[in-house]
Amino acid sequence: MIEALRELARRLLAEERVRVVIGYGQSSPQGPVHPLFITRAEDAEQLVWNRQCFSNLTAYLTRKDVRALGPAAVVVKGCDERTITVLEKEAQLERERVFVVGMVCEGMGDPGLPKCQVCDRHRPRLADETLGEAVDREVPALERYAALEAFLARPAEQRMAYWQEELARCVKCYACRQVCPLCYCERCIVDKNRPAVIDTSATLKGNFAWHITRAFHLAGRCVACGECARVCPVGIDLTLLNQSLARAAEEAYGFRAGEDPRVEPLVGSWSPQDREDFIR
Repeated sequence: MIEALRELARRLLAEERVRVVIGYGQSSPQGPVHPLFITRAEDAEQLVWNRQCFSNLTAYLTRKDVRALGPAAVVVKGCDERTITVLEKEAQLERERVFVVGMVCEGMGDPGLPKCQVCDRHRPRLADETLGEAVDREVPALERYAALEAFLARPAEQRMAYWQEELARCVKCYACRQVCPLCYCERCIVDKNRPAVIDTSATLKGNFAWHITRAFHLAGRCVACGECARVCPVGIDLTLLNQSLARAAEEAYGFRAGEDPRVEPLVGSWSPQDREDFIR
């Protein structure tokens, strides 16, 4: 599959269908996999594909310096692909200027990340060209949200104690924001200091405010790529926060972010058939 990817990248650049290919590179066989930007057809040999290709590369599509390069090709997994739909619906990219290379994926990591174990999108469905063979499996919501269910079964005081312990470790580095493909605001709310909306110090109060605010900003948008939890330098697992809002959207509206480009975004659209039992 790697040779097919390299050949496709060479062809896209040689034919000038794109100006840059955003994929994965690796400096040495044992070194970490990192994002790679290819602008010359002869450099396509640098592209790699293996179980260490964690990054959601769609995060780069909204960067000014990347957009300035011209039309881009981006390598995506099934979970990453959903971001393309969200970004297009939010007018953050022009789909015709992005060539999506879908890579069939059986899971990242060894033996596999938790999110990969309940993934139901092993084969990208909306890519311009898909490489590899795999069959998607149906994963019921009960299984996809099993970790959240187990957490919510705890008493409220235990859940609060858990988050106090977790968020007390946050150093406000904002790695979760920087890696998220849907945190694309040029000026984040935490950067506003006149007036200061969220305490910029790494206090427990400020940390709670930051992470809850960010989770709500991703409501109906998060595609569960898991990058925020993966890059956290102190190991805070933000998955439960994101899952709680994703499950609410799915249960109340039958909506999963980025699944269908024909469906309007959850936030900003309305239907007479929407449930209203949450209104008090």
